[in-house]
Amino acid sequence: MQHANPNSRKTAAQSAWLWRAWGAAFAGWCVAVCAAAEPAIYLLGEVHDNPEGHALRLEQIAEIVRSAPQPVIAMEQFDRERQADLSAAQQDCPDAACVIARAGTKGWDWDFYKPVIDLALRQRIPLLAANVSSRDARLVVRDGVSAALSAPLRKAFGLDAGVPPEVDAIQREAVFQGHCRMVPKSALGSMALAQVARDVWMAHVLREHPQSTVLLLAGNGHVRKDAGVYHWLSPQERQRTQVHAYLEGPQPADAALFDRVHPIAAMDREDLCAPFRIPADKVLQP
Repeated sequence: MQHANPNSRKTAAQSAWLWRAWGAAFAGWCVAVCAAAEPAIYLLGEVHDNPEGHALRLEQIAEIVRSAPQPVIAMEQFDRERQADLSAAQQDCPDAACVIARAGTKGWDWDFYKPVIDLALRQRIPLLAANVSSRDARLVVRDGVSAALSAPLRKAFGLDAGVPPEVDAIQREAVFQGHCRMVPKSALGSMALAQVARDVWMAHVLREHPQSTVLLLAGNGHVRKDAGVYHWLSPQERQRTQVHAYLEGPQPADAALFDRVHPIAAMDREDLCAPFRIPADKVLQP
């Protein structure tokens, strides 16, 4: 019977220790490196007419796509019905103006978005049409979310049970304030539902690209974490999501709604709500 060599046992123990140490070191390395390489979701807000916000966001987009695995850019500005036109335009067009002419819709100041589209063309980054059209949104107001979202999609996002009350309340208030507080209370629910349909569809677009780093470009209201697109993502999707807002005059409470707030200078705009205000001398006194 042969006896074990104590030196060999010592050598085996040392080897095991080295393997354990190497394994721990690799695990720590992978947490930093592998996580960085994992496809992420970026929700990048905007004030639609603020040039400073668009310029700052463009810098961030360029930084993200420089090292992101398989980046794609989803844009609120393109309606979902135009995806085929948008994809074909990216194959054929030499510049952003051509893409917009073939796949864009009215109602946007496209000069703000040309730099992003040109960047996507140069770097061959797919563009995704992420919005529910105004026509479909009007149908939602009239007939409910089933007018814009299929039954499987409603089930996937838990809409069969209705919109969560806290989300509904936030969206109603946003609609009320966004329409100069002139919307009848009876109409707020259906109008808020159209916003929910848009957010759910955007979340669906992001979900369709799990192997890509997806950048969503949308208004700040669409990316807020309590009621926007982020709310409709799964817990796993939220773990790899960053939410950025570009805000004029940000408030302390905004820190809870976004992962990062980028302050931008306020625009000097015409007060669109002024025609709806009653002059002080016309207010009936008690």
